[in-house]
Amino acid sequence: MADVAILGTGRMGAAMARKLVEAGHRVVVWNRTASAAEVVAAECGATVAASPAEAVAGADLVFAMLSSGDVTTAVLLDGEVLAALRPGSTVCDMATSGVDAARELDVALTRAGVLFVDAPVSGSVPTIAAGQVLVMASGSREGVHMAEPVLAAFAKRVVYVGAAGAGQAMKLAVNLAVHTLNAAISEALTLARSVGVRPEVAYDIFQDSVVAAPFVNYKRPAFLDPETPVAMSLDLTRKDLELITSFAAQQGVPVSVADAVRDEVERAVDAGMGDQDMAALARFLYSESKG
Repeated sequence: MADVAILGTGRMGAAMARKLVEAGHRVVVWNRTASAAEVVAAECGATVAASPAEAVAGADLVFAMLSSGDVTTAVLLDGEVLAALRPGSTVCDMATSGVDAARELDVALTRAGVLFVDAPVSGSVPTIAAGQVLVMASGSREGVHMAEPVLAAFAKRVVYVGAAGAGQAMKLAVNLAVHTLNAAISEALTLARSVGVRPEVAYDIFQDSVVAAPFVNYKRPAFLDPETPVAMSLDLTRKDLELITSFAAQQGVPVSVADAVRDEVERAVDAGMGDQDMAALARFLYSESKG
């Protein structure tokens, strides 16, 4: 069994902590809001650290699941954290931090004698609970080899995609498809509602048609019931789309659909819906269409 530190106990980090403890690993958690880490620890039996440096000290593996690339680099590259990391240990950034952040982390952590794995995931809290997360790993092959048996607590597959930054690029490509599909379903529901088709009837048809992708099926409650727990907020959706469109521009790749979706999501966030689920975009577009 491994000694694992988890930095960031939001929805995804908390779900990972629970699965790792269930698998028998010794887990230490840290969160910028200490009370969030304390709740997770009380639920699953993890230990709470008072600081990120305390969390990583002695850890075989460090899983970072923080809110942005800026936060991730600030936490992991802090002098006290770098000094506390055990030489030869592995740090996995599992959040959507962006390609530039992954490359910066790779250089600095490698210099510090630490194995860095850029390892964003495709999945959600229920996917973690079911052990079905897909990990897009890049960076240190040795680090991937070290992390893979521990990742098996919640991942169905770890795919190695190349040098550090490739995992983030792949995650942005996946999220480009996810967010544009979310917008397409939102627009389609709005169009159907414009002629009086009830949303649940329209959704039944989507699920019985050629567009019935897994995303469409599992997001049904979120699209139809505003009380469904938030899986991914519109604030985070906007963050992802900004990363996607910025990286695409840097690479010279046209992403005109993602550009348009980013504009829609920004309008929804500006209207005060940032903390709502990404599927709330459908309700925003409908209200916007009604003037």
